[in-house]
Amino acid sequence: MSITVGVDLGARSYDIHVGRGLLERGGALAAPLLGEKRVFLVTDEVVAPLHAARLEAGFAAAGIAVNRIVLPAGEQTKTWSELGRLLDRLLDLRPERRSVLVALGGGVVGDITGLAASLLLRGVDFIQAPTTLLAQVDSAVGGKTAVDAPQGKNLIGSFHQPRLVLCDLDALATLPHRELAAGYAEVVKYGLLGDAAFFEWCEAHAAALLAGDDGARAHAVAESCRAKARIVGADEREAGQRALLNLGHTFAHAFETAAGYGDALLHGEAVGFGMCLAFDLSVELGLCPPEDAARVRRHVAAVGLPTGLPQGEWRIDRLLALMAQDKKARGGLTFILARGIGDAFVAHDVPAEPVRRLLAAIGAS
Repeated sequence: MSITVGVDLGARSYDIHVGRGLLERGGALAAPLLGEKRVFLVTDEVVAPLHAARLEAGFAAAGIAVNRIVLPAGEQTKTWSELGRLLDRLLDLRPERRSVLVALGGGVVGDITGLAASLLLRGVDFIQAPTTLLAQVDSAVGGKTAVDAPQGKNLIGSFHQPRLVLCDLDALATLPHRELAAGYAEVVKYGLLGDAAFFEWCEAHAAALLAGDDGARAHAVAESCRAKARIVGADEREAGQRALLNLGHTFAHAFETAAGYGDALLHGEAVGFGMCLAFDLSVELGLCPPEDAARVRRHVAAVGLPTGLPQGEWRIDRLLALMAQDKKARGGLTFILARGIGDAFVAHDVPAEPVRRLLAAIGAS
């Protein structure tokens, strides 16, 4: 039994399936979308031994051959050079314009595979099979594909929508608690940016979700996908309201880049802390009630996400420079701010001084 969420993009519309056992059913679900009886599976060294066999068995049962490519694991794989190596390996397998790539893994695998699909033979189709909570509720949906650059995170990429998304809840059982909590940051984001009632649900059910409750996980993933599908359907290329999905990300991407994309700060951890700072900045600018910012911080801390920076050298000028070149920027600092929980908006030309004070207060120098 699974839940189906549609992403309405006209001729490029697609379904997101949420449930258990979806990797085993992947071949049957994908078969109507394929132009040939083979797919190119891209995964990584951590995910492959955990989940690849289940997905490959599902495709085999549908009479579909699988060519597997295994990438190094980690954010360090999302680079231009690794993208080039992936494309070389794909080309060696002699794909056709009707070929389909399948991304099996977290956000890194999904992002680099989607970008490769957009470039290979001037564009082929791909399927997302996200195996982390973060990827299931965010990066696998919506068609943003990218690799990182020394200048910043996700600065080289394209919009390329998948044909199908398979959110198999069984895959979440293999995640360490830290990875689950990091993914949860992207769940609670949907409540904070536009749905106060969903944030209340998160406050009541986060512990059960993180402890493994199937119902809580299914509801969280499906509701997050519905929220993202609505926004993407209305603003596919981020001309307006889609930017709201970046709540906390202007801070987060700057922290990740300054930290060198290492294991000291996971993306979801940076987003969780970044959302706290976005609400703090909103209070500083007189936009948001202080009690709302305090409530956000309490919840982020309650689920085990950091509410401070890891040890290291954090330079304010470097962080401000990274924020100024964020993809949402229009000549000045751009943030997603909030008038309260569930009421976020895009703010351009935010003055640097309150941001500088905020960074100093969290230990940057």
